[in-house]
Amino acid sequence: MNSSHPSDTDLLRAEIAAAAARMIAEDGADFGTAKRKAAKQFLGNSKPRGDVLPDNAEIEAEVRLYNALFFGDTQPARLLHLRTLALQLMTELAQFSPYLVGAVLNGTAGNHSDIHLHLFAESPKDVEIYLLNKDVQFEVSEGPRQKPGGDPVEVVSFMWRDEGVHLSLLALDDQRGSSGKIERADPNALRRLIESTPS
Repeated sequence: MNSSHPSDTDLLRAEIAAAAARMIAEDGADFGTAKRKAAKQFLGNSKPRGDVLPDNAEIEAEVRLYNALFFGDTQPARLLHLRTLALQLMTELAQFSPYLVGAVLNGTAGNHSDIHLHLFAESPKDVEIYLLNKDVQFEVSEGPRQKPGGDPVEVVSFMWRDEGVHLSLLALDDQRGSSGKIERADPNALRRLIESTPS
């Protein structure tokens, strides 16, 4: 009879997801940071049990809800702007088989969101030389590994048309292997997404 009522764990999970979503939408926090900060807000310094922490899909759903409630008049135009810019950049970087990933693809991008692309090349240096030849000033950092035991991914970051861009530089043989693990779109898929967006 009580099965229709959410448990204390479910309620706490939902509260953590909502708090994390607010940090992502308002401050541009990444999912991992937002989840940690939100958990600390509700649990203090005690280590959270696994079933208390919401997964990224739950947080993403809350970000969508938050955007609809508080940024419904501005977020759709912002998203379309970022997607259009991403497509232009992907066209310029076509030789590196670019794919769009992250908030700009899944529709949760807001005022603080950057454009995230995956590029595939023989060597990260190929992309860096290409950017240097285009007079792009960039910074290099390390992103998370694509596969357990693999090397960290090199990430190139720069400003492009007043927006932050992050290029994860992956090996050519990663192009086939990672397609099932992460949502991503090639230029054609992104173009269809833009064309299907209500104006």
